[in-house]
Amino acid sequence: MRHFLDFEKPLAELEGKIEELRRMSEPEGINIADEVAKLTEKADRQLRATYTKLTPWQKTQVARHPDRPKVLDYIAGLITNFTPLAGDRAFADDAAVIGGMGRFQGRPVIVIGTEKGNDTDTRLARNFGMARPEGYRKARRLMELAGRFGLPILTFIDTSGAFPGIDAEARGQAEAIARSIEACLEAPVPLIATIIGEGGSGGAIALATGDQVLMLEHAIYSVISPEGCASILWRDAAEPADGTSAGLPTAAATAAEALRLTAQDLLRLHLIDVLIPEPVGGAHRDHAATLTAVSEAVAAALASLDGVQGPAIRARRREKYLDMGRDVLS
Repeated sequence: MRHFLDFEKPLAELEGKIEELRRMSEPEGINIADEVAKLTEKADRQLRATYTKLTPWQKTQVARHPDRPKVLDYIAGLITNFTPLAGDRAFADDAAVIGGMGRFQGRPVIVIGTEKGNDTDTRLARNFGMARPEGYRKARRLMELAGRFGLPILTFIDTSGAFPGIDAEARGQAEAIARSIEACLEAPVPLIATIIGEGGSGGAIALATGDQVLMLEHAIYSVISPEGCASILWRDAAEPADGTSAGLPTAAATAAEALRLTAQDLLRLHLIDVLIPEPVGGAHRDHAATLTAVSEAVAAALASLDGVQGPAIRARRREKYLDMGRDVLS
């Protein structure tokens, strides 16, 4: 069963009618194939119209869609001979962070990503993609390994943020995130980061401080979730921000608009480098086309950095992040 988001209810009704007609035997005098074709064309038009004018809050819902391709899907589809490497060599292995060695289009690489899981069991096992300190220390270890062997680093980010639990704080969550960001900045090899779903707070930046930051069309990337922002500013993310009656956008929707968290906004602000188009209706509707688009974008980003390593790439990366915001402030 396809999962429909709230704003897709008209589409759900149309696609339900199409499916119902397809299951019917053809009554005398009625051409079901023609009816299905008409409804399918109408559904396609409505899908395109809906997805060309998504609000930031609707994009947030699409970025969190349960059927959206996850990190393990990208590894399975893009990386051959993948060998997972576990543990931070200090405390434990964190299942929320996947890392290892493999080949991307025949080229040896280190791959690191945050995995949310795709059903109840895997989501619990992966802690919903929220990494603990050992996850970021594992990422740092793999980045340093990549530097020693001269391997490019590919990271795939899909997390609401780092795990905020007491145990994570007790083991140095903030320090682990800071060290992971430092490892990104200090890596003497190309680092290509791709936001594939949700890029939340420092938990995302810890893996996304790359030479090229790619972002899927309906992904989001922000310092805080819309709900977290709304809870801080207006106490209740589900109520309208101005405290008036229902029917107006919720505080979370208002926050999503203000946060400028969409790929389109971030590209305009020069905070990401490449926007990767998604299939009509979002990545969850066509995994194969999404993986192809991401593969082409990552390959192009890597090609742009061929021959740049060591101190040169570190200096270039440093300037990239120091430049952010200068044109906005000037």
